[in-house]
Amino acid sequence: MLSTKEQERRIGQLLRSMTLAEKIGQLWQLTGCKASYKKLIRKGQLGSLLNLTGSRDAHAGRIANEFQRVAVEESRLGIPLILGRDVIHGFRTILPIPLAQASSFDPSVAEEGAAVAAREARAHGIHWTFAPMVDISRDPRWGRVAEGCGEDPVLTSRMGAAMVRGFQGGRPDKPDRVGACVKHYVGYGAAEGGRDYNTTWIPEGLLRDVYLPPFHACVKAGAVTVMSAFNNLNGVPTSGNEWTLRQILKEEWGFDGFVVSDWASIQELIPHGYCADKREAALAGLRAGVDMEMLTDCYRENAESLLRSGKLKMAWIDEAVSRVLRIKMRLGLFENPYTDEGRAAEVTLSDENRAVARRAALEGCVLLKNDGLLPLAGKIRKLAVIGPLADAPVDQMGCWVMDGQEQDTVTPLAALRKVPGLDIRYAPGLASARENGTRLFGRARKVARAADAVVIFLGEEAVMSGEAHSRAFLGLPGAQQQLLREIAAAGRPLVVVVMAGRPLELGPLLEHAGALLWAWHPGTMGGPAIADLLTGKASPSGRLPMSFPSTVGQIPVYYNKMNTGRPQETLRPVGLPIGTPLDPSDFTTSYIDAEQRPLFPFGFGLTYTTFQYSGLKVTCGRDVVVRCCIRNTGRRAGTEVVQLYVRDVAASRTRPIRELKDFQRVTLKPGASAEVEFRLVRDQLAFHGVGGRRVVEPGLFKVWVGPHAEQGQEGQFTLR
Repeated sequence: MLSTKEQERRIGQLLRSMTLAEKIGQLWQLTGCKASYKKLIRKGQLGSLLNLTGSRDAHAGRIANEFQRVAVEESRLGIPLILGRDVIHGFRTILPIPLAQASSFDPSVAEEGAAVAAREARAHGIHWTFAPMVDISRDPRWGRVAEGCGEDPVLTSRMGAAMVRGFQGGRPDKPDRVGACVKHYVGYGAAEGGRDYNTTWIPEGLLRDVYLPPFHACVKAGAVTVMSAFNNLNGVPTSGNEWTLRQILKEEWGFDGFVVSDWASIQELIPHGYCADKREAALAGLRAGVDMEMLTDCYRENAESLLRSGKLKMAWIDEAVSRVLRIKMRLGLFENPYTDEGRAAEVTLSDENRAVARRAALEGCVLLKNDGLLPLAGKIRKLAVIGPLADAPVDQMGCWVMDGQEQDTVTPLAALRKVPGLDIRYAPGLASARENGTRLFGRARKVARAADAVVIFLGEEAVMSGEAHSRAFLGLPGAQQQLLREIAAAGRPLVVVVMAGRPLELGPLLEHAGALLWAWHPGTMGGPAIADLLTGKASPSGRLPMSFPSTVGQIPVYYNKMNTGRPQETLRPVGLPIGTPLDPSDFTTSYIDAEQRPLFPFGFGLTYTTFQYSGLKVTCGRDVVVRCCIRNTGRRAGTEVVQLYVRDVAASRTRPIRELKDFQRVTLKPGASAEVEFRLVRDQLAFHGVGGRRVVEPGLFKVWVGPHAEQGQEGQFTLR
């Protein structure tokens, strides 16, 4: 890779040599591999393609090289293309969905998984992925929660930065790395009602304290590109938002990569009501700092006339072109524009890649209930496996899978059939997870009655989550709830495994389940990982990155909420309050027909052992040091995710009742103990106060160290 000084010299040299049409061409991205694109590329009027190749193309590398050769060898200046694709959670080896990876509370899982995706994608001629997605979301109705890391900014920041490191490595120009694109900037996950593309209203303090930190963490990790979002933020669409793009991203944070619009989001400034036509949209996008327009041609059609009119500054064009050229150089495309066409077979679906995917699936599963039924090892000989998702290789991969293939996926049914000593009998019960009929119930009941125990696989098909797949109701689709009742009536010990792209409303599911394992959509190697957990070959260690509502009516439900003047300090029974407006003795922030708390809180997850916390000590000096002893009080080795929460008790702006500040994974043998230490620097206690200024205020702080957001050893310190 060229030195920074040499890169900037060459960028200046190219800018002086480029025509206006060539400059505008660098700011345009189209999709696919149409032959007509070669004419544009030859003229230097197209700088990027997405979805040019994928793993289903037998000669993906050759196709990529064919188009690249036109750019490098047949255009006047020989500027290479940058080729992008949505490699969200794996290319051919599919990792668990990002929400499942976040459940590991293990950034190394995200980093290793992204590195696997990068190796495979680059070998197929792809330079650039549109990931990670670090949108904070507190609404599981939004389909795109599957692509993110949940509701917490600290967890999302850690996982997102790890993904950037995995995709790019220390040298993004290496032949096994790709450029990352952090999305969707910004506030997209706060869409009203959980409806995709919808309006967001986020006060500046909340934006800076919750929604922006994951993006900042990814920029600090070296992300080379950022994607502007679809949503309207406080009245200004994010793809035309000069404040968030130019002021915060580029000026305050010093981001020197380029910003690409989301799919057609520049032209979509028109239906937003922010621009009257494509000419206004082009001006708004370039003025705001969107450097590359994806798919639509607002820039191409209008930039020249806007310059002539004086409304568009040439400096904006030159800056955008410089940023695109800088990243092409940083990715090594000027020195090594072509892919090695023979590498794809060597690196795709390798044993090493599969092992990484299996570990990610293992750590991402969350045990939500266990009445002693799990693990099954030594207890069960005849095992009934019920449910269509037990053997659904496509659904198991989850949403946003462009290149994973059915034949590569190992399902739970296939994996369980290979477990020695288990006699597996299978009945799907339903033809698909969304079927409403009961014609297959009879066979399923018969199989269940003949078994020593039953594992039933329920949840969502892959197509039920992802972009434009929001849900108003979060119950199990189709006749799954009815199937569960039928199988529970067989009277056999019942394990429920749920595959889904979001938290669901569990309803009576918990009543029937002796054990409940939340597997999300676990990817290519999800089957063996689930089999290992069910049989006790491995112990679950995942934790929830989103709070689970007990009912949709609770949404938004999230742990790091503000308090009220009438908080519900104790849980009073559901029902009408006994007070009156004249004597509002129990008028608190609660529902009369549902619990106030979530069904399962953020950070919750069980293991096959138990842990005891004791001896919390807080020392406040230059840094705040929090120590706590944790002991494995069970009979099996296990991993606990120890979580540190803080509350700023009184401040110039009200603060959340708890905020995650740090976490550690601790593995202990039975009877073993360890002292866990957290060190809080003062900046971790900061927030954005009056005028958007980041401050650390003196006063009393409470701390908790524990297994999730609603439980832990409590202490306090005073910051002076």
